[in-house]
Amino acid sequence: MSMGPVMLDLRGTELLPEEREILLHPAVGGVILFSRNYQSPEQVRELCQRIHALRQPPLLIAVDQEGGRVQRLRDGFFRLPPLGRCGELYGQEKARALSLTREAGWLMASEVLSVGVDLSFAPVLDLDRGISAVIGDRAFHGDPAIVSELASAYQRGMHEAGMASVGKHFPGHGGVAADSHLSLPQDTRRFVDLELEDLVPFRRLVGNGLNGVMAAHVLYPLVDSQPAGFSQVWLQRVLRQGLGFQGAIFSDDLSMGGAQWAGDYAQRARAALEAGCDMVLVCNQPDRAAEVVEALAAYHDPAAQLRLARMHGKAFPAPESLRRDERWLNATRLLDNCQSERWLDMDME
Repeated sequence: MSMGPVMLDLRGTELLPEEREILLHPAVGGVILFSRNYQSPEQVRELCQRIHALRQPPLLIAVDQEGGRVQRLRDGFFRLPPLGRCGELYGQEKARALSLTREAGWLMASEVLSVGVDLSFAPVLDLDRGISAVIGDRAFHGDPAIVSELASAYQRGMHEAGMASVGKHFPGHGGVAADSHLSLPQDTRRFVDLELEDLVPFRRLVGNGLNGVMAAHVLYPLVDSQPAGFSQVWLQRVLRQGLGFQGAIFSDDLSMGGAQWAGDYAQRARAALEAGCDMVLVCNQPDRAAEVVEALAAYHDPAAQLRLARMHGKAFPAPESLRRDERWLNATRLLDNCQSERWLDMDME
C-alpha cells in the first residue's frame, strides 16, 4: 500500500477500532501526535509500534517538539528551552551557542525517535521581528543570517540522530501580528524584501539538505492572491524552482482559521495539493478529517509518495540505552546549564 496525502490525529492514548480503520485507508499517510496522546515514554512507544505495524510502508508519525511553549512530549523527556534562548546566547558566546544548538537538535531528535516517532516539525525558520506573538521565542532570532547559522546547526544535530528536518513556516510567519490559528494574516511586504529577509534561512537550509518544508497560512498580496500554502507561485515557482527544493512539502493544519479562505475541508485539501503540497494536515476535527480522506480516495501522486517515504526516521534507539549514551549525558548537562542561567516557562498545549 502506498502512502496517502493526509496526516490526521488520534483522540487519546490508545488506538481506537474506528481510528485503526481510517488509518488503513489509502488516502492516509501519517499521524500527528498531541499532548493528549501522551502519558509516558512506554505508552507512546507502544502506540507508535501499533501505528507503524498497520501498513507497509509504515505511516509517518510526527509531533511538534520544538521546546519552550511547544513541546508535546514532556514527562520522561528532557524539557527543552525555546529556540530563542539559542539566539540570546549567540549574542554573548557565538561558538557556545552553535554547539549548544546542534546538541539541542540531536537531543530532541534522539528522544523523539526513541519512542518510535519519525519526525518533529522542526526547525522553526521564522524571524522574530517583534511582531508575531504566536512565533516570538519559537524563532531563533530576528536576524536572518543568525537564524540561518543556528538553524543549520540544529538541523545538523537532527540529521546526526537520524531524523529528517522540516523547516517552517515557509516563506516566513514572523512579519505579521495576526495568529493564523484564528484568521488569515496578510504580510504586505514586496517579494524583494521577503527575499532579502525571511527567505534567507530557507535558502540556506535547502542548500544544506533540508528534507521538508511546512507552508504558512499567510497571504502575501504583493506576491500572489493566494495564501502561501495554497499558492503555486510560492510552492512551485519560488520554493521548487527558485530555491531548488526537492524535499516534501507539508501544509499547516487545515483546521486553522488561516485555511478557511480555501472553502470546506475537502476543498482546502485539494487546493493545497494542487498548489504543490505533498501531504495535508487535518487536526482536532476527526469528522472533517474523514471527509478529506474520502474526498481524496482516488488521489495518486507517485512523486509525492517518494518524497514522503524519505521522511521516515532512520534510527530508533532504545530509550534506556539512549539515556546511558555519553552524548545524551553531555547534551542534557549543557542544556541544563543554559536553562539555569535564564529560564522562562511559557506553557502552550
